[in-house]
Amino acid sequence: MRIINSDGSEAEQCGNAIRCVSKYVYDHKLIDKEEITVETLGAGVQKVQLNVQEGKVVTVRVDMGQPILNGLQVPTTIDEAQVINHPIEVDGKEFRFTAVSMGNPHCVIYVDDAVHFDLAVWGPKLEVHPLFPRKINVEFVTVKNRAYTDMRVWERGAGPTLACGTGACATLVSSVLNGLTDREATVSLKGGDLFIEWNEQDNHVYMTGPAEEVFKGTVD
Repeated sequence: MRIINSDGSEAEQCGNAIRCVSKYVYDHKLIDKEEITVETLGAGVQKVQLNVQEGKVVTVRVDMGQPILNGLQVPTTIDEAQVINHPIEVDGKEFRFTAVSMGNPHCVIYVDDAVHFDLAVWGPKLEVHPLFPRKINVEFVTVKNRAYTDMRVWERGAGPTLACGTGACATLVSSVLNGLTDREATVSLKGGDLFIEWNEQDNHVYMTGPAEEVFKGTVD
């Protein structure tokens, strides 16, 4: 699987896309198994489990692999084993972020009201901040309780989007590192909810969410 952003750049991984691709290949009978693997550019080969009802995929559970927390490997310019609650300043305003890579880089910032946060003002400025040598996906998060968060996302190369699977995974990992949620939680996005688990035994993050065909088209 390869992912091209709206600006023409290539993303290393996309949690939403891997669910959609998995549904497509099963529903269109390109595969006939309910456990498959999908190879990605930045996160390697990932294991996918399909929940099939009446011959169609309804939800998809993806083993998203281990999160990368080392500052230089995310990548950021911060040479620390983990970048947690680190200050970042944009236009005179200070935020604090936690850096996580799920095969692609994420900057998780906690705010009072993620649902109504002004993505268009702060997202593009944080995306290209000098701390992030390959730009960054930015998640703005409000923790409702230890099992539920609201999240809105500004995606690198795409801008505001309805959802981001890798961003939801990064949000859960960040929230655990900051002591804000348990290791299993629902991350609520504008496009719907994802259930994220950070398994303590294998250190892998698992994402479960729906996939639905919404339209068809042809390319000349």
